Amino acid sequence: MSTIRQQLIALLSQREYSARELSQALHIREKEVYEHLSHIARSLASQKRKLLTLPSDCISCGYEFEDRRRFTKPCRCPRCRSERIREPAYRIV
Repeated sequence: MSTIRQQLIALLSQREYSARELSQALHIREKEVYEHLSHIARSLASQKRKLLTLPSDCISCGYEFEDRRRFTKPCRCPRCRSERIREPAYRIV
């Protein structure tokens, strides 16, 4: 039986997933996924692998959150103040 982090690594090695998709696949809360992602990013560095974050973007104006370091979804767009934000996706390469 593998741990949740091992299951996350296996899923993210196959294709990109959002935090919501990961939480549904593993039957855990979305908040837990974000906690695991930070640990996974650190542990992959020693294996010469990397957790890529495909950035969020604003659905209303198209602003892209490319410099964001947190794994969570932003609350509001800094340009147009819209709350219609597409959540980030993650993948291991």
